[in-house]
Amino acid sequence: MAKTLKALDTSITTVEVLEELTPDEERERQRLEWKVEKAFYEAGASLRLLRDKRLYRSTHPTFESYCHDRFGYHRRHCYQLIDAAAVVENLCANSAQIDGGTSRGQTMPTNEYQVRPLTKLEPVEQVTVWQQAVSEVGGKVPSGRIVKGIVERLKEKPLFIASNFCCVGDVFTLTLLEGTLCKYSGYPCVAVELKHFTLDVDVYDMTLTVKPENLKKIDDPDVRRQLPAIQQRIKRVRNVGMLDRGTNYVLDGLGRQTYLTDFEEKLLSFLEK
Repeated sequence: MAKTLKALDTSITTVEVLEELTPDEERERQRLEWKVEKAFYEAGASLRLLRDKRLYRSTHPTFESYCHDRFGYHRRHCYQLIDAAAVVENLCANSAQIDGGTSRGQTMPTNEYQVRPLTKLEPVEQVTVWQQAVSEVGGKVPSGRIVKGIVERLKEKPLFIASNFCCVGDVFTLTLLEGTLCKYSGYPCVAVELKHFTLDVDVYDMTLTVKPENLKKIDDPDVRRQLPAIQQRIKRVRNVGMLDRGTNYVLDGLGRQTYLTDFEEKLLSFLEK
């Protein structure tokens, strides 16, 4: 009998006292629970309100036990959704920085995994990394893998905003190019359009999209004045039509120069004629 009473006493002391919800709170809880089962952003935002307002208290002693019983969510997943919702809200609030637009029509996350790598970053960094990820996939929604890769690169080397680095018309030498663009390393170029973390530059035969770290600035005012005109002259010759290999070889050589010697000037003039 003593053992039975002791066991009964133990069970009584471990029972949590639950609180009744008001009718308004009950309706809000039902509304938020419905949203949790919808899109990830609504789920995270609704879970945050359920937690902060303690709307689980009429049936469960803790938020974690409520989420497990009601939605089948473990604690980690609940807080991942809550953190993801905060990132989305930050991206929407700062959407004017994303391609200079507003949240309407902008490329925004579609699942929690895409923004999970952003949750540990500062709000400004979240916007910066998301814009870079969107840019890398041509304006589409980037995968979580791409976002994570940019976050990892950011830890190693910060991203540069192009408009803080240079102006349209500035001249540079290309450097550290990779892949199909590596052949242009060492070529002079002119900045023609600034994007967010990249910029378009003209070389003698095409326009390239590069990052600020691929550019070494040329401070010579004569080069800044002459180089755009030289490039335009070479492009006009190239656009005439089919050229023989000798002409292409000469134009390629002239395209490497930041200025023309007297002989090179005469050679380009001859080709123009």
